[in-house]
Amino acid sequence: LVRMKLLQLLARKPRKILLQLPFGQKQVPYLCLATSTCLYSKKKKVNSYEQFDQEKYKNLVYSVTSYKTSAQTPETILEEDDLLYGSPAKHRPPVKAGTKTPRNWVPLINPNKRIPLLNSDSDLPMKISLQKTKMPSVTRILQQTLSPQQTFYLERWKQKMILELGKDGFAEYTKNLFLQGAHFHAALESIFLSEETASKEQREDIDISGYLSSVQHVLEDVSEVKALESAVQHETLQYLGLVDCVAKYRGQLCVIDWKTSEKPKPFLKNTYDNPLQVAAYIGAINHDANYNFQVSCGLIVIAYKNGSPAHPHFMDPDLCSQYWSKWLLRLEEYKDKN
Repeated sequence: LVRMKLLQLLARKPRKILLQLPFGQKQVPYLCLATSTCLYSKKKKVNSYEQFDQEKYKNLVYSVTSYKTSAQTPETILEEDDLLYGSPAKHRPPVKAGTKTPRNWVPLINPNKRIPLLNSDSDLPMKISLQKTKMPSVTRILQQTLSPQQTFYLERWKQKMILELGKDGFAEYTKNLFLQGAHFHAALESIFLSEETASKEQREDIDISGYLSSVQHVLEDVSEVKALESAVQHETLQYLGLVDCVAKYRGQLCVIDWKTSEKPKPFLKNTYDNPLQVAAYIGAINHDANYNFQVSCGLIVIAYKNGSPAHPHFMDPDLCSQYWSKWLLRLEEYKDKN
């Protein structure tokens, strides 16, 4: 109440007010000014909609406000969208990687294999010849289970090379690649068997001299070679392959796969299906009675013709187990097709 009276006083016109001073002093006139306008003189805000003829638009307003939901339905929206933008592209949602598991699980490490306390007296690496059997090879299985994307890029590369070189030129190109790989592996085999550098002829061979220079820093970390160009077969899963090398790399026993490349492959993902191949060889060795040892690691070495340092890609036991699972899926896919 006191506050309201004070506001009323401030709203009035200025006038003189006598200030009440202490006893014995004269009263002094004091001029009081109002700093605010009259609170009651403010005009009410007019709604702009009130200026229109509401009676005139009565039917329109009623037609809009009388429906609680939109007149559109999902069917009409789809028809309109189809008319404006065309039919929507039908696609399947992407399948999450790693959700599929092998039906027939076989462990990478053979729990039933007995390892002798003492290894064989022979220091020579094992070299078992590959015999012709009805078993499919690791290379054949991987080639026949390529994904559509891998097949597309491989075919596109092939057509591009044929366009540049012609059919005969492309055939000669692939033949030379195969020979270079074979000569490179032969040179590595001679190095490991003699524990010396490659022969003078091999060092001066233009086709492989760059590859040998490329892997020199990797060879320094390789020791205790146990197998070279040796056949392996998985007795339970019934497949076979030819292992490049089994040796210790920086103290870890590995299946070593030597690869040649004209393009740099600095990451393991650049090697495509090579990790699956290594995992398949590891599993085969561990389940092959001809080998009195087991392997849990892998190594993929990418050598370059221009002599630039090779890229070694080490696969630890966990990584080998992951690729082993993927290999089992590819093996099952191959068996389903055949």
